[in-house]
Amino acid sequence: MPGLREVQYYLAGLWLLIRMDPRGFRFLDLSERGVNRSFWAMAWCLPPMGISWLWWRQAFLRSMPPEADVDLAFYIRLGLVEVANWFVPLVFAGLLLLAFRMGERFAPVVVSVNWLGVPLSYINGLLLALVFFLPGTVGLVSLLLLAFMLAQIFALARILRMICHDHALMVGALTLVLLVPSMILSEYLQHFLGIYPA
Repeated sequence: MPGLREVQYYLAGLWLLIRMDPRGFRFLDLSERGVNRSFWAMAWCLPPMGISWLWWRQAFLRSMPPEADVDLAFYIRLGLVEVANWFVPLVFAGLLLLAFRMGERFAPVVVSVNWLGVPLSYINGLLLALVFFLPGTVGLVSLLLLAFMLAQIFALARILRMICHDHALMVGALTLVLLVPSMILSEYLQHFLGIYPA
């Protein structure tokens, strides 16, 4: 598992790419080994993921009878949703790149998206923690979540622009397939698995 210093190194590269500085690619391991190691980002996201699961548990139980509770299966189902949201958009991105004969750009996309997920997950976890511990901040957090979502789209689009160069349509299409399917899939799986608040 990559250590903190290595993760910071990757994040520094992503920050350079967001600033449209091609030197950012030097900070990323785009080899096959680097692609495989980038999935360790999921492990780095476990702490904020735990916060979001506690928040989801609270929202779920509020919609149930007072005596209701959740068991281990509830958290396993939440884990399945997280795994699906992590992998399915990448599969769609790979298929899109193959369809347009740009498969060589798949590795930079995977590495960038995986490591970008780490700071985004922690920011999201922090915002949910505010709601969890300070319920009176719901209105403020809703505005912050909207700003966060716009910032996420902006950052992802800038990184993809550096990867795809002048292919504006591909940048737009990749941004959509990396964001929209996870939104749709989350709600569908939560309903299907019975963990969506009534």
